[in-house]
Amino acid sequence: MANFAIEIVGWAAAALLLSAYVLLTMGKLSSRSRLYQWLNVLAGAGLIVNSGWNAAYPSVFINVVWMAVGLYGVFGRPPPQAAGVK
Repeated sequence: MANFAIEIVGWAAAALLLSAYVLLTMGKLSSRSRLYQWLNVLAGAGLIVNSGWNAAYPSVFINVVWMAVGLYGVFGRPPPQAAGVK
């Protein structure tokens, strides 16, 4: 049962990551938007779980970095301002 749950987490994370990329490419999200950053954080977390379970440590490493970048995007910088506002 645990294997099945881990696989679901991995596939859901992959779907989140691809959704973020597609929405960004289509211009529906900004790379500075909190939603885009959270999609990447959650995707990274899910892929860390799946990769760690499957002992794919290079994938764990890249997803830890991916998640850290997303967390910086959420918490480490000021939110974007509206155009023309200083």
